[in-house]
Amino acid sequence: MVVKLQRPILVGGLGLSFSLWMLDSWHDSIVQVGEFGLLSALAVGGGLWLFQQNRSKDSLEQLDGMVVDRATVESAIAKTETVINQLAQEAENHPALETLREQVPQLLLELDRQKIKVAVTGGKSVGKSTLIQVLQNLETQNFVSLQETAPLFKEVGENSDAAILAEVAKSDFVLFLTNGDLTDSEFQTLQQLKAANQPNMLVFNKQDQYLTDESANILLSLKQRMQGNVVATAASPIAIKVRKHEADGSVQEWMEQPAADIQQLTQQLGEVLAQQGQRLVWVTTMRKAGLLKAEAKNCLNGTRRDRATPIIEQYQWIAAAAAFANPVPAFDILATAAINAQMVMDLGNIYQQKFSLEQAQTVAGTMGSLMLKLGLVELSTKAISTVLKSNAVTFVAGGVVQGVSAAYLTRVAGLSLVEYFQQQEIAIDSGTGLNLENLRQTLQKVFQQNQQIGFLQGFVKQSVKRLLPEVQQVEVVGVQKFIG
Repeated sequence: MVVKLQRPILVGGLGLSFSLWMLDSWHDSIVQVGEFGLLSALAVGGGLWLFQQNRSKDSLEQLDGMVVDRATVESAIAKTETVINQLAQEAENHPALETLREQVPQLLLELDRQKIKVAVTGGKSVGKSTLIQVLQNLETQNFVSLQETAPLFKEVGENSDAAILAEVAKSDFVLFLTNGDLTDSEFQTLQQLKAANQPNMLVFNKQDQYLTDESANILLSLKQRMQGNVVATAASPIAIKVRKHEADGSVQEWMEQPAADIQQLTQQLGEVLAQQGQRLVWVTTMRKAGLLKAEAKNCLNGTRRDRATPIIEQYQWIAAAAAFANPVPAFDILATAAINAQMVMDLGNIYQQKFSLEQAQTVAGTMGSLMLKLGLVELSTKAISTVLKSNAVTFVAGGVVQGVSAAYLTRVAGLSLVEYFQQQEIAIDSGTGLNLENLRQTLQKVFQQNQQIGFLQGFVKQSVKRLLPEVQQVEVVGVQKFIG
């Protein structure tokens, strides 16, 4: 008689079919299943078998939530090409233009791709390589390409999580491996995949390394946290000791390697790929089109910002000169709205956001009102006054605070418009077309970015140099005499 001595294997991971096989083969061997016993093992195996019936459904429902067909993807590619063409029109010598253009026909070819790309990812030592080796022996290898990523969550190294996930985004389906209950890092990464519309399956590998009840609890926890779409595997089960009792009373022992337990995974993955393979390719192509469009838009925005920056600087100094020549109380510092309205028109022309003079005046007035309501005028005036107080000569000069404040607020307004325009997909038809909430958030963001004391000191120094060049000359002479 042969007796197999082993750690309790997660019978539930093998499913009900394995449990029935155990009954059929019970005459030939005695398998010790720990404190659960045979009936407990059957109960766990049967219960998880029922869970299995919904797993393929979970994966298919995940795809059903992605409304995408060939026409939708072709439209997305066309929009991407439009952005690239706009970049070519505005910056025909841009270094990234040729590479961007080459990727458009590749996206069109992707639509008819037959082989499904499956990324196998996860942290260190979760069994990615072993699982791939097992899966590569299956017939599905003819229409599936398995790609292992570098380990996630490494503290050091060249392969950052962002870079790895960028590679994962090029795949049609993701097998995310874990060897226990999810860590916070694993959970957050899975949420990122979900947010990116990346179809995936969570694989609880190395289930055989736990006691039966522990494995069942972990699997249940994973299913609850991920709302289904979880399978349990043992790509490389722990070797078991086999003991054979001979008729003469002698005993022989050896280690035996059980077959990999990946039945649930192959069944569910096979169903998903067979039923949704074409949609998976379309979803991936759609995602790639979006990434290419974002890259092209970043290049276009960079080009436009280079053109917008000198315009903002021009109007900030015009505003500074106007406020300095005709100083008004800080509360009315935005009386330079007429200057800002012209800046709105010029910036709008760069970003293909056409405004009439009346519409530009409305936009400038709206921004001025928002600045007052948000307290940006008061905050900036106080900050600039504090910096100026360090220089008694410049501080007592009439209109300096107002002039510098007008320049600063005009700059913030211009940068905010640039930031706001970069977020737009279509042209603004009128001043009333502004999204006030987005504009408010953009103003606050840009204001905070330009509130660092180092920047303010440099900006004030540059402003004073323009408004009071004779003061700067006196200061330089004074320093030279002191040094001499």
